[in-house]
Amino acid sequence: MKIAFVFGLKPTLNPMNLKNFLFLWRNLSQMLTQHLIHIAPAERLKELQNDSVDLVVTSPPYPMVEMWDEILATQNDAIKTALADENGPLAFGLMHTFLNQIWQEVARVTKKGGFVCVNIGDATRTIGGEFQLYVNHAQIVQFFTQNGFSCLPAIIWRKPTNAPNKFMGSGMLPAGAYITLEHEYILVFRKGGKRVFKSDKEKLSRQRSAYFWEERNQWFSDLWEIRGTQQKLSSTHTRERSGAYPLEIPYRLINMYSCQGDTVLDPFLGTGTTAVAAALTGRNSVGYEIDSNLKEVIFEELNPKNISKINDKIKARLQAHRDFVQKRLAETGNPLKHFNRHHQFPVMTSQETELTLHLIKEIRHESDKITVAYESFGSL
Repeated sequence: MKIAFVFGLKPTLNPMNLKNFLFLWRNLSQMLTQHLIHIAPAERLKELQNDSVDLVVTSPPYPMVEMWDEILATQNDAIKTALADENGPLAFGLMHTFLNQIWQEVARVTKKGGFVCVNIGDATRTIGGEFQLYVNHAQIVQFFTQNGFSCLPAIIWRKPTNAPNKFMGSGMLPAGAYITLEHEYILVFRKGGKRVFKSDKEKLSRQRSAYFWEERNQWFSDLWEIRGTQQKLSSTHTRERSGAYPLEIPYRLINMYSCQGDTVLDPFLGTGTTAVAAALTGRNSVGYEIDSNLKEVIFEELNPKNISKINDKIKARLQAHRDFVQKRLAETGNPLKHFNRHHQFPVMTSQETELTLHLIKEIRHESDKITVAYESFGSL
């Protein structure tokens, strides 16, 4: 039963453990990732040791955005009082004081050389008859820069909209209209200096985790135009306080700032989008979510019946590269000089020759954990 010990299972052969044992035995030669789900507040990430997480990707409740008032006020009665008293600046400060408790834990568990990516929007709100901007992103930048993190260039996430009447204020008359907020920030921080890849195993993992040249040119732009995502929640109350970002955002960030086999943390897991992105990219994940109503939703997102749909993302990524190769050849008349030996297609640079993507083969649910097994498919 040594295998059971390796994967953290108890060495008893009750039916459930026997099923887990057989699942792991079938997949010993395959890559496995685990996704831990904690229905608990994130002020204390007690299950995580210091310097244990490679990457944090998250989107917290946005202070001073009305849909988040209730959840933030439950953390501190003074927030509710400040809002009732129409004291916007005080409520704003108290909300960020609460978030700072979680950022403190995030700082503790992030490895040196690891990254923290925070999707946050500023807020506009009228309180006591006074309309103003509450600059959420600046508060978060201040915390991380004061706690040993380097602030790297941020990404502006612009949400395309077709709304014809999106301005605020007095229309065409000067001195009474306000600029609309059509973007959010994806803040990027690094703890300590650059990550060092020392062993041959670490170097190979980095090479296999490469992204395509054309993806680099798109992903590492400071402007992302990605549509938001619709909520698919049955509970009206839960839906009103869920602000899930589209899968494309954590998917890009995880590919950009981590390697296969790394561990990704989301202290505000919500509907589980970060966990899905981690599974898609061959990373492990840990998520914390305070709303127990969302646990079922999280497990539904990574459901065995969804494997084919989830894998479509990987297949689409490979097809997009093939389309790029064909377009490049048609435009220049010159074939690409390098070749990816695993997927059997041309690539732009030598750094892409070991790039390896995997399809999800099997998903297994336990009480607070999801295990994902993968298969290699080479060229399709």
